[in-house]
Amino acid sequence: MTSENPLLALREKISALDEKLLALLAERRELAVEVGKAKLLSHRPVRDIDRERDLLERLITLGKAHHLDAHYITRLFQLIIEDSVLTQQALLQQHLNKINPHSARIAFLGPKGSYSHLAARQYAARHFEQFIESGCAKFADIFNQVETGQADYAVVPIENTSSGAINDVYDLLQHTSLSIVGEMTLTIDHCLLVSGTTDLSTINTVYSHPQPFQQCSKFLNRYPHWKIEYTESTSAAMEKVAQAKSPHVAALGSEAGGTLYGLQVLERIEANQRQNFTRFVVLARKAINVSDQVPAKTTLLMATGQQAGALVEALLVLRNHNLIMTRLESRPIHGNPWEEMFYLDIQANLESAEMQKALK
Repeated sequence: MTSENPLLALREKISALDEKLLALLAERRELAVEVGKAKLLSHRPVRDIDRERDLLERLITLGKAHHLDAHYITRLFQLIIEDSVLTQQALLQQHLNKINPHSARIAFLGPKGSYSHLAARQYAARHFEQFIESGCAKFADIFNQVETGQADYAVVPIENTSSGAINDVYDLLQHTSLSIVGEMTLTIDHCLLVSGTTDLSTINTVYSHPQPFQQCSKFLNRYPHWKIEYTESTSAAMEKVAQAKSPHVAALGSEAGGTLYGLQVLERIEANQRQNFTRFVVLARKAINVSDQVPAKTTLLMATGQQAGALVEALLVLRNHNLIMTRLESRPIHGNPWEEMFYLDIQANLESAEMQKALK
């Protein structure tokens, strides 16, 4: 018993330091809000790359004096700087579009604990004081909730660095009247989640949404005897495992989501692609104006005629107006065999002069 007391005392000291760090991070975010207000008045860009670079270099130098390596300092403060930038961007957008920051109902895929739920929470934390959750079983249900006024916003995944485009979402975008009003990127860290004490050799069934199975196929190939069971979301998989209370079943999902269902991490899984991110878009019934102080992206849907070089000619228009395309995705047009709809992400504000000229 006495040998554990020094460890307990050290852990209490670490916990006390962690609480101080949280208070300092909250104070820093409040200062970031004040900086955003000052930039609003002076009409300066939110992002100052030179300032960010100088800040990181200074912090790395200071870190060395405390025996903290540069990689650790860089990763830590890139997150903190990004938080400040996103906080300021949200402030400017609320001011420009007269958005009520009090509360919003946000629709997402799955019950609590899904990656879409985590993304919705992340978006809500920056934009609203209260977040009313509206979990849906299918992507079509999410779109329908916002289109019919049952929800104010939809948060849906659109692409993953490992498994690629989320085709179901792209197909729904063809027919919706909703507008993309925001986006965010979520780091995806898959875990094998279980309800109690077990081991990998005891598992015989794994539940999850098809996307995590695609992203972790290399890991899963090591256990060919496992039965793969698809669910409508990762949270639905976690719910099944929590209810089963069996040492033979597991779910693929996030550690944060697993905690909501009382599940434990049996194995942290390295996805097929080490840097595993999912990009989510935010949809609303009404389009918004984007401040020219904020980096903007415009998504266009385009259909071309069935003649040689039609797509190339359309893309040349972008080049001729110095517009940068960051993504090009094609999907079949249902009901029109061999015809395709193209989705283009362009690094420009829709209201900019060059963008308006290109669209003409």
